[in-house]
Amino acid sequence: MPEPEQLPPLDYTPPDAARPDAPGPDAGWYAGPPAPPQPPYRQPGPDTGGHPPVPPIADGASAPWSPGPVPSGPQQPVPDTGRQPGPPAPPPWSPAGQPQYPGAPGQPHPQQPNPQWSGPQQPYQPPQAPQQQPGPGAPGWRQAYPGASPDAARPPAPPHRPPPPPQQQHSGQPFQYRVHLTGEQPAVGQQPPSAPETSDALNAEALVSPKRRGPAKGWRKAIHSASFGLLSPGESAAELRRQELAARARTHVAGGHHRVAVLSLKGGVGKTTTTVALGSTLASLRGDRVLAVDANPDRGTLSDKVRLETAATIRDLLNEKELISRYADIRGFTSQAASRLEILASDRDPAVSEAFSESDYREVSRILEHYYSICLTDCGTGLLHSAMRGVLGLADQVVLVSSASVDGARSASATLDWLEAHQYGYLVRGAVVVLSMVRTDGRSSVDLDRLEQHFASRCRAVVRVPWDSHLEEGAEVDLDRLSPATRDAYLQLAATVGEAFAWPR
Repeated sequence: MPEPEQLPPLDYTPPDAARPDAPGPDAGWYAGPPAPPQPPYRQPGPDTGGHPPVPPIADGASAPWSPGPVPSGPQQPVPDTGRQPGPPAPPPWSPAGQPQYPGAPGQPHPQQPNPQWSGPQQPYQPPQAPQQQPGPGAPGWRQAYPGASPDAARPPAPPHRPPPPPQQQHSGQPFQYRVHLTGEQPAVGQQPPSAPETSDALNAEALVSPKRRGPAKGWRKAIHSASFGLLSPGESAAELRRQELAARARTHVAGGHHRVAVLSLKGGVGKTTTTVALGSTLASLRGDRVLAVDANPDRGTLSDKVRLETAATIRDLLNEKELISRYADIRGFTSQAASRLEILASDRDPAVSEAFSESDYREVSRILEHYYSICLTDCGTGLLHSAMRGVLGLADQVVLVSSASVDGARSASATLDWLEAHQYGYLVRGAVVVLSMVRTDGRSSVDLDRLEQHFASRCRAVVRVPWDSHLEEGAEVDLDRLSPATRDAYLQLAATVGEAFAWPR
């Protein structure tokens, strides 16, 4: 008789049985980390009250609901569902791959009572954070999940999605009302709005295209005119030099008023002529007012170089100084030439016995400085009279006139010696020496280069003025009647004197 087959015990678990929480071979999606090993299933007995045994709780996890101690009274019968008791189902898995234990967000609270159980409940225990299971590659992972593969724990690659269509780019910066009205700073990464333009942006340089001027004279002007401006040879070197000298003569007057003393120790060297020619050149180039004053204590000849418009003299101005309050009042005492140069003449009446003194000159200078920018003073031949002390005391620079002769050069050099001896050395260092009426036909035997070198070592500059037939007449000075060489010499003199206008007083 064969022996009966030995049945395995009730708590026996096959070693190769598949875990309920392990994914099947056909699972192609990520099922999360494998569940911890379950204890062997035990048949419900009298110690469990007829209920299935409670699965073990991992360390640190919140305890699920338990019925508590079994009451001693009569028990309510458990309805028969027709199913055999078995091991509990594993906790469900969330889409993120984490187990949803009782008490997790989105799950029924573990402390909710069973509607079929009316017995006493277990005291409330605060939930605890679940212990994080070691992931693939962490220490102890092989011991916690034997037989698991690292590839099974990798999350699947996200599905390919087409990139969103590019948004339409705007060509201009949108107007930001809040930034424009309140002045707030734009956000990080946002381009600040450009500042609005003002009326200063509407200028001639930005709106009007520059036009190049054609040549002023000569064959260059003829070519430019014949080609209707298509061909422009440009300005010559001489014309560019003339423009540069004119710009220096237009130097702004620092302080508002500048006094130039034109003097000479020897008479007949062209001192008054130089005063009128220099003043006429400055007045024709500049836009401000230029005045020449005759400060000769004797009868001066400045009024002979300009056509007189009035018989008033510098003495009449002193006698009626209380009536002068504007430029129109002082204009009645001066005469104006065609070059816009104004002349204030001295007394020519031989019956006048009162000489022009230092106090008179200072009073006249105080009145004139309010209405004129440049004042040229035609001094007398003497250096010791009273008016000369006032002229040198108020002068900003000195123009010393000398003839191209031995006696004229010695007199001019002696004037510089006298100025240095009487504490006017600053006027000597800034002085301009004019060699007047220099003959250019080669008949002069005087070494002009040696003469110019002598004065250049003591003064700021030396200018040669060639002989001119119009100036030899001794009549009214007209710049248009001067020779080109003489006109260019006076232009150079005006530019040299004009450089000192920018010096502080």
